[in-house]
Amino acid sequence: MLIPRHPVPALQLDTLAHGHFDLAKESAANFTLIVFYRGLHCPLCAKYLIELERLVPEFEAQGVSVIALSSDNAERAAAMADKIKARHLRFAYGLSLEKARSWGLYISSSRGKTSIGLDEPSLFSEPGVFMVRPDGTLYYGNVQTMPFARPNFSDLLGGLAFILANDYPARGEYTGAL
Repeated sequence: MLIPRHPVPALQLDTLAHGHFDLAKESAANFTLIVFYRGLHCPLCAKYLIELERLVPEFEAQGVSVIALSSDNAERAAAMADKIKARHLRFAYGLSLEKARSWGLYISSSRGKTSIGLDEPSLFSEPGVFMVRPDGTLYYGNVQTMPFARPNFSDLLGGLAFILANDYPARGEYTGAL
């Protein structure tokens, strides 16, 4: 389990149009928003990423860099970027399932074709959303076992204004005896 205020695992992947992504070298003023999505096969992911694409400029105005990534290969990641008409959102690809698990993501096995007629990969990670501070520590984390009911990006933006104005600390960091 990832713990707020503690370092997150290293994360390095190629992107479609922005070179190599290395979380340790991100230069966001406040946070890096990392959105793990299931892959091209997931119609809910496309809907979710359309909303994120729309809000990327607002996140960037708040000092937050944004990236979406999955275990899809470059071709499938490009198809997702095309599907959502990405202009602002960076897409990384080739996430190993071992790396997904190190981030606490759940792994699912294929059930065949999805409702949009695409085959699910034999194994893939379920969604996760994380905000990481420039020092590489976890600020916010959300992982899911299902593609439904994901965190709302507008809510994250609203919370971000409060966080930055009040120097609000990451919560959930206590790991001592209960």
